[in-house]
Amino acid sequence: MEIFRHEWLVLPLFGISIFFAVYMWADKVFTQVYTKSISKKSQIIMHMKLLGMDVDDKKVTRLLVLSSFGLGFLAFLIAWPNIGLGAFLGVSVSIAGFQVVPLIYKILYEKRCNQFTDQMVDALTIMANGIKSGSNPQQSMSRVVEIMGNPVRSEFAQVMTQVQFGQSFEEALTNLGERIPRPDVQMFVTAINILKETGGNLAETFVTIVSTIRERQKLEKKISAMTAQGVMQGIIVTSIPFILGLVFYFLDPAFMKPMFNTTLGVVLLVAMLGLQIIGGVVIKKVVTIKV
Repeated sequence: MEIFRHEWLVLPLFGISIFFAVYMWADKVFTQVYTKSISKKSQIIMHMKLLGMDVDDKKVTRLLVLSSFGLGFLAFLIAWPNIGLGAFLGVSVSIAGFQVVPLIYKILYEKRCNQFTDQMVDALTIMANGIKSGSNPQQSMSRVVEIMGNPVRSEFAQVMTQVQFGQSFEEALTNLGERIPRPDVQMFVTAINILKETGGNLAETFVTIVSTIRERQKLEKKISAMTAQGVMQGIIVTSIPFILGLVFYFLDPAFMKPMFNTTLGVVLLVAMLGLQIIGGVVIKKVVTIKV
């Protein structure tokens, strides 16, 4: 565009617009950043507790700062003396690092929940056999703790520990359902709590739950196989602009410098990053099917 060639006009106008934007929105931005920081920190601490890790508030804060501002500053130094490229990389890496750490702990927690659900088939089979032989649910659960591995062993052991410290078996099971918020676990907890009050065949109920879990797992694997191509396409499409940008920058730096040294280039980079984020979120929502 013709106007972007007159930097003596564009740069002051750009600076004035930035000044008024900061003046008008600074309080809201800082409040939003502080709220987001507290929220991300709370998420990390919650997932660490659910994963059975030792929680240190100061260490979590340092981890968030290093993963965001620390990595962003390192990216800025790597790009030095190209200030435009350094600022773009620094901001991008800082935002990504701020999001990545809570996401990693969430993924670890989701993986633990999925492992627990997968182990429930064998665990409930053992409990059903124990009840058929005359044991009560607590004794059958203790047998599962002796035989099986984590995470079922640690979660069931925590249930038994809470019972030993004075909680009722129903309350301990309810806490289990809160730690592992999965439909199969909720069904298991509800079945035991209801049948202990009303009476009924627990062994038969466990067999029914095992059958339901197996059918759900089959359906989830089928959906995962059907959406695998869409997931891979989303990853490739999202990565292509960044990969091509790096390739062009190393092959012909002079060709790419206007993207970082001019106002129009910086505006286009910001727009590209925003559109990439929106496209990635939309693709993820399309290929994510809840069972």
